[in-house]
Amino acid sequence: MPSAQLRDRTIIAVSGAETFGFLQNIMTADMDDVDRQGLGYGALLTPQGKIVCDFMIFKADSGYHLDVRADAAEALVKRLTLYRLRAKLEITPASDLAVFAGWGDDKTFPPTALPDPRLAALGHRWTAPAPVSGPEPDEAAWQGHRIALGVPEGGVDFLFDEAFPHDAAMDSLHGVAFDKGCYVGQEVVSRMRHRGTARRRIVKVIGGAVLPETGTEILAGSQPLGRLGSTSGRTGIALLRLDRVEKAQAAGDRILASDVPLDIELPEWAGYGWPSEAAAS
Repeated sequence: MPSAQLRDRTIIAVSGAETFGFLQNIMTADMDDVDRQGLGYGALLTPQGKIVCDFMIFKADSGYHLDVRADAAEALVKRLTLYRLRAKLEITPASDLAVFAGWGDDKTFPPTALPDPRLAALGHRWTAPAPVSGPEPDEAAWQGHRIALGVPEGGVDFLFDEAFPHDAAMDSLHGVAFDKGCYVGQEVVSRMRHRGTARRRIVKVIGGAVLPETGTEILAGSQPLGRLGSTSGRTGIALLRLDRVEKAQAAGDRILASDVPLDIELPEWAGYGWPSEAAAS
């Protein structure tokens, strides 16, 4: 079974009598689904609808464990604490837990492993007490697996406080519950969904050579299309303006990241299409 400890992730524990209602009222995920499945995916947004941080949500004995990027954890704790007010709950880092992912055909996962709620092909995810002994896990293999599927990671493939959930494909990856009622930023997200106003979307990119570093601007001539995110060899993820990509492709313009030519495609799981397809429907 391929598996990896995700050392760039950490756990924030949220526990207490009012934890369920607190999280249900502020985040994009439906906590009823999290309770039923044991693991969910969601985000905390600004009132303007932009992603403060995305995370996995584990149901725990005493509440919930938020699996977040380690470099975003402190800011998320501060924001959650701001919303807590007088709610009866505790928000604490849980550095005694490590995060793992497992994938592949061999399903000999530990009993605590749960299917990744974003996409079945990603595999399973679980936590275990840290520190973890044994062979160094192959985290690069996990990132290559994720990138090959075109599944974005917050803080890399889209930037916190800049991207909307639709930009980050959270609507296609089961990260937004559109029928659960109000949460912070909900009106903006609902408006983008109903009006179809999302122009930036997650795409897969295939380079004519090894791709340049994350953050490289992607251009068609002098027209900026977006930025390059995660890469693994010649395969990568990018957040691009689909209307501009489609226009460049129709004109036969080369799309480049630095001097590397790119082919652009939508992930197989994408619930969105090219602008011309939406206009024709």
